[in-house]
Amino acid sequence: MRTWFLHARESFWFLPTLFGLGAVLLALGLTEVDRLLLAHGIRSIPLITDLSATGGRAILTVIGGTMLGVAATSFSITISVLATTSSAYGPRLVRNFMADRGNQLVLAVLTSTFLYTLVVLRAVRTEQDSTSAFVPVIAVTFAVILALVDVAVLVYFIHHIASSVQVTTLQTRVLQELLAVIDLLYPKEPGRTAAPLPLEDLWVEETFAAAAAGYVQYVDIDNLIEFAESNRTIIRVLTPPGTYVLEGQPIAESLNAKTSDKRAGSRPNQQQTDAEDSTKKVMSAISIDSPRTPHQDLLFAAQGLTEIGVRGLASGTNDPYTAVAAIDALSSALVTLCTRPPASNRVPGKDGELRVICEWPTPPEVIADTLQAIRTYGMQHPLVVRAASQLLQRIASVTAPPDRQWLREEVTAFRTAHLATNPAPFDASATLGSLDKILVFLSRGADK
Repeated sequence: MRTWFLHARESFWFLPTLFGLGAVLLALGLTEVDRLLLAHGIRSIPLITDLSATGGRAILTVIGGTMLGVAATSFSITISVLATTSSAYGPRLVRNFMADRGNQLVLAVLTSTFLYTLVVLRAVRTEQDSTSAFVPVIAVTFAVILALVDVAVLVYFIHHIASSVQVTTLQTRVLQELLAVIDLLYPKEPGRTAAPLPLEDLWVEETFAAAAAGYVQYVDIDNLIEFAESNRTIIRVLTPPGTYVLEGQPIAESLNAKTSDKRAGSRPNQQQTDAEDSTKKVMSAISIDSPRTPHQDLLFAAQGLTEIGVRGLASGTNDPYTAVAAIDALSSALVTLCTRPPASNRVPGKDGELRVICEWPTPPEVIADTLQAIRTYGMQHPLVVRAASQLLQRIASVTAPPDRQWLREEVTAFRTAHLATNPAPFDASATLGSLDKILVFLSRGADK
């Protein structure tokens, strides 16, 4: 259910559907209010002008038709911006535009106004319609108010779509997603961690295979804990979010202690579930689909900023300043990641016993993935190399001495890649000096 809700939030149909249903209900409700007032003999309402059936229909027709045309135009502008942005900064950013609350809200307001006027329009009656004349003046007046709101929404949309295509706005949005994933996987206050238990003392009781090929999008740790507690077992996730799996590939397994009296397929207290039910429960907690999402995928979230920088270095764009800004944004997230406590890979249940094992990406893995992209695409640009050296310096300043060996290797590899491009001596002197200082600093820390 959580995965479905996350997908719905990032779609263009979810918010317009909610607003559309609300508009239909509101139109029916206000129409009934008009009928009740007319039934009680109330024909004049303060601040609301009486309307003829012809006038009411004309107003509703103009508002409904205009708002539908504006919605279609807004759609066209959005699709055009999506195409331009995806070609310039990468197709992954299309998901960011679709998940943008401003775009969804504009589409929802315009389409719901059309539905509202359509429902109210069918209630307008004249004496020629073989029934008594009826004009829902309250509902029509509210349609005029909605039209005024729609004008304000249209002005907001023009401003919003113009600001959303700016590279700084895109980077800020992707950075916020990355920081959200860091807060989720590496919170400031880490949760409980189960006591160490050697995996050699465990035996595989049951293996769960993927029902379809795709990327692991989300792992519901709470549901897995609940299942493991009810079956007195340990669930080990073999494919964390971001992993591509094939149909039939093992993605999780149920573990138990070798000294346990349980046997494969058995469950305590006579409350046994067959293998099919177990597979269904575990698979419902591990979402697999074709697109990759950043909700729990730390590497993918970081690659969003990396891709913006790499696209800026393309021959058709040739904008190293975009890459520099992307690296600076990455530095704030990676420094935050390095200062957080380790992720909770072994999660206990309510009883304090180990229930779920799920290995999350480590800071060295995320940083290595980022630096590999810079070494591959950015070493020919002195500005990018200088920004990357500043990134390494910031990471080195917050890396604990016991964990500096891997960073020394990354700095050494970056220095070697820089020299392999035969940089101009004037440009290389400052960069090499900065990298050498980082290596000296890391060596001193590692010797302590």
